[in-house]
Formats: sequence, C-alpha cells, structure tokens
Amino acid sequence: MSEYSGGSLFGAFYPKKYMDSTYEIDFEELYQKGYRGILFDIDNTLVPHDAPATRQSVELFERLHAMGFATCLISNNKEPRVTPFAEAMNTPYVYKAGKPSRRGYQEGMEKMGTKLPDTLFVGDQLFTDVWGANRTGIYSILVKPMNPREEIQIVLKRYLEKIILFFYLRKCRKERNG
Repeated sequence: MSEYSGGSLFGAFYPKKYMDSTYEIDFEELYQKGYRGILFDIDNTLVPHDAPATRQSVELFERLHAMGFATCLISNNKEPRVTPFAEAMNTPYVYKAGKPSRRGYQEGMEKMGTKLPDTLFVGDQLFTDVWGANRTGIYSILVKPMNPREEIQIVLKRYLEKIILFFYLRKCRKERNG
C-alpha cells in the first residue's frame, strides 16, 4: 500500500492511496475518518472484466451497507452490463458515466446523498477512474487490476500508467523516508 500527499508533474493522475486489491482496503478506518459514500468502478476493480457479481463482491457490499456506507457503481459500460451487476450488489449505479468527466462522479454522489468531503472512489485505471475522481475532488484509491487480460485500448493505456506509477511510487518512497 502506498499513500500520496500531492504535488508533481503527474499529480493529477496520482491516487491518494494505492492498494493491491479492493478487498484489502480498510473500510472501517475510512468510515472512522468520516467517509460515508463509496463510488466503485466494476471491471477489474470488483470482479475480473465482464464477470458477474461474485460472492466476495456481494459480501463486501453487504458489509459496507451494514457499516453505514452508501455505495454506487459508476461505469463507462452500457446499461446491459451495469444494471444486473448493480442489482446483485443492491446498489444504485451510473452507466455510460463518461469517466474522467466529473458528471458521473457527481451523479453518483447525488444518488448516495453524499458530498465531496465524505465520498471516496475505488477503481483500477489512472486515466479514467483516478483522474476523474481527482478532477471532481474525491479521495481516490487505485487498486491493481484483477485480471491482466484486457481489451486492446486498455492494454495500451496500461503502458502509460506504468510510467506514471513509477514516479508515483518513487515519490511515495521519498515521502516515507523523509
């Protein structure tokens, strides 16, 4: 896990936190810090690309709801992909969100009834998910993609992400080591 405090050439793309998996995030700690709403990407964040909801993802959302979190899925996918997944997760959703545009994030917050200071976002891509959350002013958590097999346009973006992640992780190490 790495955490970043700001200020760099690529800073707009830097997450506030970088985790190995959505399922390793300490949501209890985030709740204690005052967060009340979580926006989630779906593919490669909660499940492998195009996979249906799993027991692990459903149990996570049940746990989050029991803790008092509002949740919402925001995806650039079309409604036939997002609706059944959201129904299985018992959560509202925004499809064709247009990430990194602010619109999908703002619509998600509206559906949850949250504001910028108490909302966070979890996703697996820098150029859509994290950049959009950062542009909107939402605390962003980047997770490693669950499945390395992806569509070609995402594969190409991953090469550029590796460069930015190199500088992000180097900056985090420097901050940690003083």
